Amino acid sequence: MIKNYITSIFLAYSIFSISATSTICYAQNNKHVKTELSSLNKEVLDNILNDNKASYKNGIVADYIPELGKMEAQKIALSVVNEDGKVISVGDVNQKFTIQSISKIIALMIAVNEKGEQNIFDKMGYYGTDKPFNYFANLEGNGKPLNPLMNAGAILTTSLIDGEGEIPFRKILETIRYITKNNTIDYSKTVYNSEKETGHRNRGMFYIMKNSGLIEATDEEKLNNYFKQCSIEVTAEDLAKIGYFFGHQCTRFDGDTKYKNSEVSQLIQSIMLTAGMYEYSGEYSRNVGLPSKSGVGGGITVSVPNKIGIGVFSPALDKQGNSVAGYNMILELVKKYNLSLFN
Repeated sequence: MIKNYITSIFLAYSIFSISATSTICYAQNNKHVKTELSSLNKEVLDNILNDNKASYKNGIVADYIPELGKMEAQKIALSVVNEDGKVISVGDVNQKFTIQSISKIIALMIAVNEKGEQNIFDKMGYYGTDKPFNYFANLEGNGKPLNPLMNAGAILTTSLIDGEGEIPFRKILETIRYITKNNTIDYSKTVYNSEKETGHRNRGMFYIMKNSGLIEATDEEKLNNYFKQCSIEVTAEDLAKIGYFFGHQCTRFDGDTKYKNSEVSQLIQSIMLTAGMYEYSGEYSRNVGLPSKSGVGGGITVSVPNKIGIGVFSPALDKQGNSVAGYNMILELVKKYNLSLFN
């Protein structure tokens, strides 16, 4: 019996020692990662930008919205909000471009905060997809958009935000101004008009969902709000701040906690991870492994949970509608600092 008791003590001590050693190793590894990120500076970002800036030649500037096609293809910018909330930017840092589909994560946050997650997702799915962003054939089948980041789901999401007329759009605009702490942000009327005049496919989705009862409307004002939100002009720095916001439980880069909500943050980031890069989302998750959202204006916002926010801009797109040089910059940064969630 004494022998068994001594054996038990020995085993307990061994387990404690292994556990303690593992804890120490884990803490050391975390410390190493933090030290790595502390070396992230303007010189590092400059090198990453210069390594990848020529890759824009492998893409094409979107021209299905005529105004977007006027952007100079070689424009490029990279921005990071670091762990301390400090903004580091290189390249064409003052270049404005339209936010496009990145606005969808802002609209989703507002709709969920107002109506609750269940009420929103009763009307749409959580699915990832191999279909392009403007796919809507499924609306004739199961009657619901696949997710809130494809155009059909995003049009529906914006229509569910409380308020008449332009109020839902103003809420989206003011929320973006809040997150970025940039009250000069506004929408481009020329891009809005261009989207409205050529957005027949989006208009078709709107009327199919109106016909099925998902959208309640007597005119196209709710669709116009969607066109307007996509026409909001931002910079790469603004996108880095948005990425930081969702990666820190909806806390602003300067520490303001007005919208802090870990559940909403988790929801938005999970949807970004599974559907944020259109039909490239699966491969992107394998290669980058971070919640991200792209827009056909050439921007991508990235959340590195509880660490940093990344924003990139380069208007030349791949066949899925994602920035070519932007993706390459993100990939190099992620590999350099082992930022993937799956490392």
